[in-house]
Amino acid sequence: MKRTLYLKLLLGYALFGMLGFLTVSTLTSHMALNYIEKQTISSLYREANLLASNYASNYYRGTMTLDDVKSQFETVAAYLDTDIWVVDRNGNILINSQPDSAPNNAIQDFDISSFGTKYYQTSTFFDMFSEKMLSVFSPITINYKVRGYVLIHKSISDLVSYKDGFLNIAYLTLAIIFLCAFIVLVLFTFIVYLPIRRMTRAAKDYSEGNFDTQINVHANDELGYLASSINYMATELSTLEEDQRKFIANVSHDFRSPLTSIKGYIDAILDGTIPHDAQDKYLNIILFETERLNKLTQSMLELNKYGVRGSMMDITDFDINHTIKMVVQSFEGICKDKRISFELILTGQTCIVSADMSKIQQVLYNLADNAIKFSPPDSTITIETTEKNDKVFISVKDAGIGIPKDSIKKIWERFYKTDLSRGKDKRGTGLGLAIVKEIISSHNENINVISTEGVGTEFIFTLPMAQTGKEL
Repeated sequence: MKRTLYLKLLLGYALFGMLGFLTVSTLTSHMALNYIEKQTISSLYREANLLASNYASNYYRGTMTLDDVKSQFETVAAYLDTDIWVVDRNGNILINSQPDSAPNNAIQDFDISSFGTKYYQTSTFFDMFSEKMLSVFSPITINYKVRGYVLIHKSISDLVSYKDGFLNIAYLTLAIIFLCAFIVLVLFTFIVYLPIRRMTRAAKDYSEGNFDTQINVHANDELGYLASSINYMATELSTLEEDQRKFIANVSHDFRSPLTSIKGYIDAILDGTIPHDAQDKYLNIILFETERLNKLTQSMLELNKYGVRGSMMDITDFDINHTIKMVVQSFEGICKDKRISFELILTGQTCIVSADMSKIQQVLYNLADNAIKFSPPDSTITIETTEKNDKVFISVKDAGIGIPKDSIKKIWERFYKTDLSRGKDKRGTGLGLAIVKEIISSHNENINVISTEGVGTEFIFTLPMAQTGKEL
């Protein structure tokens, strides 16, 4: 099995880490440096304005000595980690907070207009520094006349170092996020991927005909529901496969017995084993077995027709009481031989239902035939109709041998016969009740059975009342 899904997850996880690192090292780094520069420029410009208006102006007015101003500048420069100069309009450095950093007392080619419309620039400041500096200026104005400038210089490397510290925090945050993503990946592996993998393996086993594999996923979510559904499907497929084997076995059994008898008797007649004067007896047996085969074939075709969705139904309104009477009359000869009588308890003179009359006749015939088959001599079979809630309830009740409890749910299966039925009557096909169930279901109605061994069995099914029946 190719593990492409999990490989994609791992590749996605690795790609997430790489893209996160590249984003922090490029985009975040650039944006962080720009932000730090803007904040630093704004802060230094405020300080330059304060120094120009409060100290440098006082120096030019003569209210403060040079040493006092320089002392104040040195204090501020140490606090800001910068170089602070006071220069005149010609570029002569009058005050330098850190003399060692600016050995020359005059700035060559000094031109304040080089700043352009901005109050800062990033350069070596007329080659006064060996590295790039961020330089911010503020004019010293006395009586509306510019007398000089306060310049604050800060090393770009300091800003880069500050940016690197910020990036270290970003990398640490990214590492924590990456670790959290790894934990989520592990949880996803156990909660989602492994259950899906087990389902995939089970589906592969099912495709190979092995329905014993069960998916061990117990979760109260969509995956748990899916696993339960697949397990149920596998159980149903296994049951269906077993039913198919039983079906084939039952069909083979019910066809093999009469075919064996027919072949045996015909061979005996042909080779003279059966004398000519006894052939009529065995020909009648062959005819009986042939009719049984024909009945079995017709029943299978009938059942298959009902099993197809959308089978044609000839729905008409008819009197169910009259139909019951006609079906009962067809068993008059058999009932006389077995000394069995029918008791009819019918609602009203007529009881009009809406259904396929020929198919309901078949239902009544099969139920009555079953009742006669399993009823003892000198017993009574009761057929009753009852109207209730726009439905007609038809009951066929016998006083026969009953159905064992473990067979109640199986009597609707094709070819199913209880051991009692096989011992008592070998002519049954085991399809009668299956046909009854299919016919009633095709009418969207229900049929139930109540049975007690040694007491008897009662089948009850419903049919919809016809509109004309309601009016009557």
